[in-house]
Amino acid sequence: MTSRTNSVSRRQFLSKATASTAAVIGAPMILTAAKTDKPLIVGQGEHQFEVQHEWPQLPNKYTWQTTHNVAIDKSGNLYVIHEGRTELKDHPSIFVFDSDGKYIRSFGAQFQGGGHGIEIREEGNEEFLYVCAYQHLKTFAKLDLKGGVIWQQYAPMESGVYAEGENTRPEDRADPTKVWGSDRFLPTNFAFLDDGGFLLIDGYGASYVHRYDKNAKWVSCFGGVGPGEGKFATPHGVWVDKRSGRVPSIVVCDRAHHTLQYFTMDGKYIETLKGYGLPANVETWKNLMVVPELHARVTLLNEKNEIVARLGDDVARVTSDNFTIRGDKSKWQDGKFVHPHDACFGPDGSIFVAEWVGAGRVSKLKRCS
Repeated sequence: MTSRTNSVSRRQFLSKATASTAAVIGAPMILTAAKTDKPLIVGQGEHQFEVQHEWPQLPNKYTWQTTHNVAIDKSGNLYVIHEGRTELKDHPSIFVFDSDGKYIRSFGAQFQGGGHGIEIREEGNEEFLYVCAYQHLKTFAKLDLKGGVIWQQYAPMESGVYAEGENTRPEDRADPTKVWGSDRFLPTNFAFLDDGGFLLIDGYGASYVHRYDKNAKWVSCFGGVGPGEGKFATPHGVWVDKRSGRVPSIVVCDRAHHTLQYFTMDGKYIETLKGYGLPANVETWKNLMVVPELHARVTLLNEKNEIVARLGDDVARVTSDNFTIRGDKSKWQDGKFVHPHDACFGPDGSIFVAEWVGAGRVSKLKRCS
């Protein structure tokens, strides 16, 4: 078994990474004062957004428990997954809201304590959720939009990179606790391929990008733990960048290295984009790519991967406070982010942001132009 220098917990890592936050670059942020009746606007030029913090509201019988990821279906409904707490086994981990932010339904109690990635894919005339869970759960699944399970899987042992037992249910393991390491399976996010297959990234475990075919059968993998340029330290997010004018390619959020790495569709290393603060995931819309950074901002890039806006920037204050702001809601500021963990585009280019905070927060950045 190989050792892994980056196998500290996410909380330990965030504390250690504070000093390495990249300098704030790119366009300045315009922020309308929060204590007026005017809309709270961030951004500049054609990239301005009205900030609506805590946009979706849960029924009183439910509580947010560290919001993680977000996805939008073609009807405009928002799906939010949170990590949840293992002691609340019957509490749903996935919540669905309509285009006005009103609660519709919830499900996914089986992901409590480890809920992480969520994406939506249209297949034929039907849409499906792809969900992954880490911590003790170590699993990924395909669901219908109401939570029905199509299939569920565990570690791809045929890859040859996992310890014995990683392909079993928690209750079937000799040690069902939250075991981390470079030979463990702790999946974080998905990306979809044109041939019906998909990519699954093991962000907290072996640090590989796994390729599956349209029948959810494992095909191959690339990556692994290393210093960069094809190797990773907490490869937390993955996406297929098919924006107009670009050759289709795979982009990986190499979070602990504070970079984005680009690969060919065959998994060959192309280049590294630097200057981020714990980038957590990416998504594209038209010519834009959104990068939520755990270091307190959301970055927008154009099709040339030039930074065109940095939204809700509070990097200096959040990182200098050793990340204690995360647990003190009284210190959160309107128009500023604490720990953006995921972001997705709505059909009109608005952006929905989920933050890695214990009290949970999902914000809507309503596109102004």
